[in-house]
Amino acid sequence: MLWVQHLFGIGHQRRAALIAKQLCQRGAEVCYVSGGYPCPGLDPGDARLVQLPPARAADYSYRTLLDECGEPVSADWRHARRELLLRVFDDFRPHALVTESYPFGRGLLRFELEPLIERAHMARPRPRLLCSVRDIIQPRSEKRNQMIAELVLARFDLVLVHSDPRVVEFGASFPAAGAIGERIRYTGYVAESGATETVSAEGNGTGVLVSGGGGVVAESLLEAALRAHSLSRLSHEPWRVLAGPAVGATAFQRLKRLASGSARVERNRTDFLARLAACRVSLSQAGYNTLIDVVAARARAIVVPFSDGDQSEQPARAKLFAQKGLVRVLSSGSLDPSLLAASVDNAAEAPRPPAGILDLRGAERAAEMVLATVGRAPPGGEERR
Repeated sequence: MLWVQHLFGIGHQRRAALIAKQLCQRGAEVCYVSGGYPCPGLDPGDARLVQLPPARAADYSYRTLLDECGEPVSADWRHARRELLLRVFDDFRPHALVTESYPFGRGLLRFELEPLIERAHMARPRPRLLCSVRDIIQPRSEKRNQMIAELVLARFDLVLVHSDPRVVEFGASFPAAGAIGERIRYTGYVAESGATETVSAEGNGTGVLVSGGGGVVAESLLEAALRAHSLSRLSHEPWRVLAGPAVGATAFQRLKRLASGSARVERNRTDFLARLAACRVSLSQAGYNTLIDVVAARARAIVVPFSDGDQSEQPARAKLFAQKGLVRVLSSGSLDPSLLAASVDNAAEAPRPPAGILDLRGAERAAEMVLATVGRAPPGGEERR
C-alpha cells in the first residue's frame, strides 16, 4: 500500500506512480492511495487507485490545508478522510506500507498518518513500514530533525532515498541522517522505465522546449519564454511551450495569445521525454522529475529554479547538477526576455551534456527494496507467517 499526497506540484505523485508500476510488474498487488487533486495521465500500472477527498496546501508556508472547494478543511472533513484511509488499510491488509515523504514532510497530514502508522503497528502480522523520500528536502530546525529521526527509529523499517549518493547524500539536507543511517537505502533517481542517457536523437535537435512541470508556479517562466522567442536566433525554429494542469483556462488562453510565429502553447504531453530528446534547447524549472527527464534525454538544458519564500530544494539541486555539467542555471530574477533569449542562443551552441553521471534506476530498485522487506522480521517484531 502506497500513500502519497501532493500539495502543489505533481512530482510526488509521478515518483510514487512509477514505483507502484514497477511493483505491479514484479507481481505485487498494489493499493495506491492518493490524497491530492486528481492528476490527468497518472499511470500507476495495475495498482488499485483509491482517491481520498482531495486537498492541497494554501501556500508555501504549508500551514493550511484546503479542501476541493478551496476552503480550509474542517474537523469533520479530517475525521471522514482519516476513517476512510483506515478502512482502506484494514480491507487491503498490506504486507508493506509506504508513505511518500512522511515523516520528512507532509506534517499537515499527521491527523491521518499517525493513526495509520499506529494501525499498522497494531496489525498482526505487522506490515513493513517504509518511507519514500526525494534527494533533497527543505531544511528544518535541529529539534525537528531530531524528532523525525526518533520517529523513523521507532516506527519505520527503511527509508528509501531517491538519490544517487555520488551526486548528493541525504545528510546534505537532513543533518540527522547519521542517526538513522542503518535504515537509509539509496535507490538512485526515479526515472521513466526504460529511460536511458542514450535516448537523445543524433545531431543538434530542433527548436526549444519550454516546460513548467505541474504548472502551479511556472506561469512567469512560460510567459518570459514567449516574450524571448522573437529575440532569439532560434526564432525561426519551433518553440513548444507546455503548460501544466495547474495553469488555469484563463491563464492558458492568455499564454496562447502571447504566442506568435513559430511559438506554440500546449498542455503537457505524454511524449515529453521524446520531445526533450529531439529539441535543441530545453528551458524549465528545476523540479526533481523535470531534471531527471532532462538528464535522461541528455538535453541542453537551462533551468530556472523556483525559490520563492524559503524554498531551497530546487536551487540546491540545480547547483549540484550544474556542477556535474548537466544543466545551466538562471535565477528566477533573470527572466528578462533579452537575457533569456541570449541564454537560449548560447546553450544551443554547446555540446550535449555527458552520459553516465546519474543512476536512473530508482523506480526499479525501490520496488525491489520494498519487496525484499517482505518476509523478514521487523526490528522488535515477529516474523511474518
